[in-house]
Amino acid sequence: MEIIKYLENDRVYLRRVEQGDVDHYLAAVSNPNIRRLTGTTDFLTREMLENAINKWNENDSRIDLLICLQENDQVIGDLAIVDIEHRERKGSFRIAITDEQYTSKGYGTEALRLIIDYMFNTLNLRRISINVYAFNARAIAAYEKLGFKLEGTLRDDLFFDGQYHDNHLLGLMKDEYVK
Repeated sequence: MEIIKYLENDRVYLRRVEQGDVDHYLAAVSNPNIRRLTGTTDFLTREMLENAINKWNENDSRIDLLICLQENDQVIGDLAIVDIEHRERKGSFRIAITDEQYTSKGYGTEALRLIIDYMFNTLNLRRISINVYAFNARAIAAYEKLGFKLEGTLRDDLFFDGQYHDNHLLGLMKDEYVK
């Protein structure tokens, strides 16, 4: 079966999530570090994830994609555009590099550039946002490098590992985007 690469650059490409990708999500939500970074507190089963993928693919207000390496088609992460509002021309997204051997190597930033360009120049959004937990300094630095600004904080929003953590809302307007 041919892989459809929706967005790509030299090192990574983004493709739609399919039912056969449930193992990627199952591995991600089973990894304690990924669970912490994403704020995943539920114990998800294969059946729950299969049902979630079906719902995602039927929902017009979101686009779920996997981040894959050009060199060998390996899935290294995922992202989703969510809460698309065409009238207000805004939306939000989430991203995770779920294969930890590929963190801090620029793959996440490359995927971010692909999806941000798509959100601004194809979906014609004027504003995009992302939530990130305050302890995720690496992600915050990557977003700020692309022009995202702190817009607000939900204090003590996540209870994880016996303590509360702040949840930051970062936003980016199309005219502020640092290419």
